[in-house]
Amino acid sequence: MIKTDILIIGAGPTGLFAVFEAGLHQLKCHLIDALPQAGGQCSEIYPKKPIYDIPGFPEVLAGELVDNLLAQIKPFQPGFTLGERAETIERLEDDSFLVTTNLGTKHQAPIVAIAGGLGSFEPRKPLLQNLKKYEDNGVDYMIKDPEVFRNKRVVIAGGGDSALDWSIFLSNLASEVTLIHRRNEFRGALDSVEKVQKLKNEGKINLVTPAEIVALKGKNTLEAVTIRKSENPLEDYDLETDNFIPLFGLSPKLGPIADWGLEIEKNAIKVNTFDYQTNIAGIYAIGDVNTYPGKLKLILCGFHEATLMCQSAYQRIFPDKKYVMKYTTVGGVQGFDGSIKEATKSVVKSID
Repeated sequence: MIKTDILIIGAGPTGLFAVFEAGLHQLKCHLIDALPQAGGQCSEIYPKKPIYDIPGFPEVLAGELVDNLLAQIKPFQPGFTLGERAETIERLEDDSFLVTTNLGTKHQAPIVAIAGGLGSFEPRKPLLQNLKKYEDNGVDYMIKDPEVFRNKRVVIAGGGDSALDWSIFLSNLASEVTLIHRRNEFRGALDSVEKVQKLKNEGKINLVTPAEIVALKGKNTLEAVTIRKSENPLEDYDLETDNFIPLFGLSPKLGPIADWGLEIEKNAIKVNTFDYQTNIAGIYAIGDVNTYPGKLKLILCGFHEATLMCQSAYQRIFPDKKYVMKYTTVGGVQGFDGSIKEATKSVVKSID
């Protein structure tokens, strides 16, 4: 039996940052993740993807962000159960929770924080007749190592942030980048749209809109894609390419968590915006897995939610104490070796 103060389900950026905030409250954390390593999508899907909206980092690769978060929480010595999926939950007589994984590992904690991101997921695939033939033979749904595409001709399809960001990034790596979207308007950040337009004007990106890919061609590996710019098939034309990367987002699934009695809306867990607690007292949901009016699925927002969650968790665990968080620039963080209180005594205080 693994016992901890806060059991965090999901070891992505939001879950990792929650460990830091909990550590400032001298609360111990343990994380469960179905992936074999910490970092969530940032490690598993796009470790080399640049992220532009993390405060203090004009640009940081997703994998580097995970490395920094792991270094930040190291003093607090969190526990990890990796490669296992949180399967069941039950409330015990002492009002704590017992969470059991698919491999039978049991965890007990008074607080459960679900930070599962999009849950289990798979890429949304285009409806193309011979798509499977070219998977891993020129068709890729995610980019783990951009170097694979160095000096290659690349076609990207999509209209969101991932399609825009990767088009911008690969414009300095691939020999040719073509971005195709079925609409003239993009769903991504305005700044990214403007960068793509600038790169188009400079001849570094071929921008084709409105258009879509209607066929893939090649004997054994992908050699060309067929592009349709209008509804008239007579206007279809082939574009030679080495790689086709459809970035249409992910199809998320909550998995077993959906059966825990939580209030679900459109495959996300409903929470209040006071402390991001669910309809079950003591269970919180932070990051992309939750939903509320005005929700934005940004890592930055997950960090904010984790901070308020930890404040509320402290009050649930210690109802007779009042914890006042002021700032974290005095002293330093030394971990659970007895020196943390001294190091941060002028930063935070607990009032009995």
